[in-house]
Amino acid sequence: MCPYMTDYKAIDFFCGGGGMTCGLRQAGINVIAGVDFDPQCKETYETNNPTSKFIEANIKELPTNYFEKEFSIEKDDDKLILIACSPCQYYSIINTTREKSKESKDLLMDFKRFVAYYNPGYLSVENVPGIVTNKESILPDFLNFLRERKYVVQYKVVDMSYYGIPQSRKRFSLIASRIDENINLPNPDEKQTLLEDFIGVKNGFQPIKAGHKDKTDFNHTVSGLNEICTKRLEKTPRNGGSRLSWKDDKKLQLKCFEGKDSSFKDTFGRMWWKKPAPTITTKFFSISNGRFAHPEEDRAISLREGATLQTFPKDYVFKTTSIGATAKLIGNAVPPEYARRIGEIIVNSQNR
Repeated sequence: MCPYMTDYKAIDFFCGGGGMTCGLRQAGINVIAGVDFDPQCKETYETNNPTSKFIEANIKELPTNYFEKEFSIEKDDDKLILIACSPCQYYSIINTTREKSKESKDLLMDFKRFVAYYNPGYLSVENVPGIVTNKESILPDFLNFLRERKYVVQYKVVDMSYYGIPQSRKRFSLIASRIDENINLPNPDEKQTLLEDFIGVKNGFQPIKAGHKDKTDFNHTVSGLNEICTKRLEKTPRNGGSRLSWKDDKKLQLKCFEGKDSSFKDTFGRMWWKKPAPTITTKFFSISNGRFAHPEEDRAISLREGATLQTFPKDYVFKTTSIGATAKLIGNAVPPEYARRIGEIIVNSQNR
């Protein structure tokens, strides 16, 4: 948490468990409220961000003047920041069923309604890279709307491993201002951030076995493994090994991978110490869903390790009832470190 609070205020739409809110607060921004339709986010969000109110609502049904009435938010406030990190399955490169994710397609335009009403000094948007390249994307319409309202807009796809986040996480990032004509996104670091700087014994993570349950708030909990998956990991070389090391073992090889050495190469793979982690998804607790095995120990990474790779503070408490629910909050979050850098760009924009 920033030792002081500035006079900037923000509303965090699609806030989830509070990754963006956490980072903005670290930059000294008063996040008035977070909005999300998932009630399972509420306790985690408000526990860790006690001065921010969780609003359980569907943005499509939320009255535009809600924040004006409930929080006395004024229109045309130069110090107001609106944030949109909307669910983005429709534009994801992952081959999900489009019909199921259609509702996420136009959420940015629902956010536009609040931008038009409040006319904030700043806004920021985070999404999947596919929102730039998908032919059905509503991004061009949103950009035209901002420019018509005289916002200066900067956006690009960023690799967050160059922004203090130890994972290869590529995301669309946009920042806009109607009062700062020189607004821009944070500058990247010269070097990537590496896994070894965040997890491992030297970073406070004691060795544990698959199935370990941590009942403290630290939540160094890890999913269990059956006997055959344990044997697969035991045969997977430390520090970056892959399933190809046991592809010729008939007892260990999966039929779905036979003759497909070039497909799903990261599945059952180990992370590398001296590289960024892969993108932390909502399934990072499972070694069958990607390169989510610990570099040395025969297990998937723990919930706290996943949260740390997302740059959540180690005292950030996840108030959920299952491994899957916790991993969902963590994997869907905007990494707080990137949010902090966005926040500092805004806070310092008038001082350049």
